[in-house]
Amino acid sequence: MNHDTMAHLNGFQYGWVNPVVAYLIACAGAAIGLRCTARAMTLRPDKRFGWLALAAGAFGCGIWSMHFIAMLGFMVDASTLVYDIPLTLLSLLVAIVVVGLGIGFVGYRGKSTGTLLVSGLLAGCGVAGMHYIGMAAMQVEGQVSYDGLLVAASVAIAVAAATAALWMTLNVKGLPAALGSALIAGVAVVAMHYTAMAAVGVTLDGRPAGDGTPASQFALPLAVGIMVVLAVAGIAIALSPQDPEGGSGPAAEPIRVDLFGQERY
Repeated sequence: MNHDTMAHLNGFQYGWVNPVVAYLIACAGAAIGLRCTARAMTLRPDKRFGWLALAAGAFGCGIWSMHFIAMLGFMVDASTLVYDIPLTLLSLLVAIVVVGLGIGFVGYRGKSTGTLLVSGLLAGCGVAGMHYIGMAAMQVEGQVSYDGLLVAASVAIAVAAATAALWMTLNVKGLPAALGSALIAGVAVVAMHYTAMAAVGVTLDGRPAGDGTPASQFALPLAVGIMVVLAVAGIAIALSPQDPEGGSGPAAEPIRVDLFGQERY
């Protein structure tokens, strides 16, 4: 006799606190990451790696933090909910590396339409890949399933908005553009997350949840480390010289120092 039942899922256990905080964290990571990308584009190609690596770290850490802050408000009725730590850390690595590939692609190849499309695809897939690996780390007392159409929609949202944010970063100058890019990227990550969560179904079948760790036990220590990464990136931006207007590559006006304090030119 089959006693499997569909579980009730609640993604807003603490109301709007988690979504709002998650959105702010996503915007902060995106603002720093996209600003680092813009700074990189004012340097010669051989001097861009430091800023692009910092952009990948800030962006990846920001979206990963957003995911698990949002997941602190996720509950499966009648089931414990724990996470496999190695898979969770893998999701963070994927976020940094794949988003970094997207940022690096546009960072070294320029801002042509084709390059932006490839970069947006890579960055968006990095965001989505982080989410679904993070969800694979989730262990419940049952079977997790997904609605394929909503999964596809979540990936499309991530790719479209990542492309738009990169386009604004590279083509529109000034503080309003920087803020707009960060807000778009924040919306992308949060919209992707909750669209993807709407695709989730859990069938309770009595299996043990596993020996994972509750999110509340690992999210805070990792969040502190991530905040340090974002703070370092923010300080690097604040202390670096002002971008030359319209510069990108050899024709740009010289600035005095790059991220690592290397030779002046």
